[in-house]
Amino acid sequence: MLALLGVAFFMTILDGTSLLTALPAIEHHLHLHGPAIQWTVTAYALAFSGLLLLCGRAADLLGRRRVFIAGMVLRVVASLACGLAPSIQALVAARALQGASAAIIAPAALSMVMNTFTEGTERNKALGIWGGLGGFGATAGLLLGGIITDTFGWQWVFWINVPVGTLVLVLAPAMLRESRHRASSRSFDIPGALTIAPALVLLVYVITRVPTAGWANGQTVGLLAAVAVLVWMFILIEKRSVAPLAPFRALRSRMLIGGNLLLLIAGMTVDGMLITLTSFVQQVLGWQAAQFGLTTAMMTITAVAGALLSQRVVTRLGLRRVAAAGTVLLGCGCLLLTRIPAGGSMRLLPAALFLFGAGMGAATVCAQIAALTGVTENDSGVAAGLADTSFAVGTALGTAICTSVAATRTSAIGGPAPIALTTGQHAAFEAAGVFAALALITALTLLSKRSGLTRSVSADASENVSTRAPSTSP
Repeated sequence: MLALLGVAFFMTILDGTSLLTALPAIEHHLHLHGPAIQWTVTAYALAFSGLLLLCGRAADLLGRRRVFIAGMVLRVVASLACGLAPSIQALVAARALQGASAAIIAPAALSMVMNTFTEGTERNKALGIWGGLGGFGATAGLLLGGIITDTFGWQWVFWINVPVGTLVLVLAPAMLRESRHRASSRSFDIPGALTIAPALVLLVYVITRVPTAGWANGQTVGLLAAVAVLVWMFILIEKRSVAPLAPFRALRSRMLIGGNLLLLIAGMTVDGMLITLTSFVQQVLGWQAAQFGLTTAMMTITAVAGALLSQRVVTRLGLRRVAAAGTVLLGCGCLLLTRIPAGGSMRLLPAALFLFGAGMGAATVCAQIAALTGVTENDSGVAAGLADTSFAVGTALGTAICTSVAATRTSAIGGPAPIALTTGQHAAFEAAGVFAALALITALTLLSKRSGLTRSVSADASENVSTRAPSTSP
């Protein structure tokens, strides 16, 4: 079961980064100019981020295996349509469907994992493997995307999902156990969905516009205000709903809040650093995609190792210590990257990627463990959706901030292009280091000293979850 769900999760992560290396080929094939090609990335992000929470609750109510299979069918169809797209409009529409399919698959798959393995050592092992697959997929895509594009054509960046997805669909009915909400009556929180989904879509959209429009732009400010109003309306609706989309009883846990906040900041750090590093090696060092992909293989290996090692020691050392160690490694990696000069020695780059990869694996696994601790089976889908949403919003926010910082500093410095670009990108690496420091503070203040094993939050709980580590019984 874990292997099957892991393959599906790996492919959804791989899609995001492998596409980046195929964008120039797509742009040339479709005769595009200007920012139109960026919408292939933006459309996916908008659909994915906006639907995660709703799809997580749908998995709880309709059945997690059923929802997972529906999402995989949509992914196969959308991937086929992406490769066959005759125009940028058709490709953007197909990418939006891909994002929607990922939003359906991700929370359903993660909730099945957390309900299959008992909270504690068993689940930590499973989440360690899960986190290792995520780290491997996120970085391996940079290498595999270039190889696939150069060898078979950019269409196969999408079409590779078709045979893999078909195999998953054949095996899923026999290997996955169906599960759903145990309540006798099940109902969707339509008003809640109609407020939070647009809020998340608007939030990710405005964040993706920030590098070009700026934070002080009137439209940016107006859209952020609209997001705030929608979130406020969502909170009011959820407090009065008999079947809330995001049950506030589950949000009483300090561990769950800390885990999701750590996922948000870790996403900011990881994608903020990766987008800056990609720009640095292309614009300053002049590397090709394949060369960059081979270099990042070190980060891929250490990310997997960090994820697997952290799940082995977290029960003994505690979430707080292991997560704090991971965030420190993230910060050290960013600090080393700021010391690499334009045209200078690259000896620091392998060390920086080594430390950053290990920290990424440890921090994200610990954050996931915390975000899913003490959650009942009935709320597992929405908890998984909330965790995925936190990381997705964090990646968009980190990319926007680091890109803006790099552009602002580059413009302010002026002078020879390599020096100005290097100065701007060093500033962006420093910003990613600040994110890592915020993640460290979050880990130290909100995560449990012990392994983070808490009692489940019952559906009719009337008291706050204690911040002291309670019994390890699920």
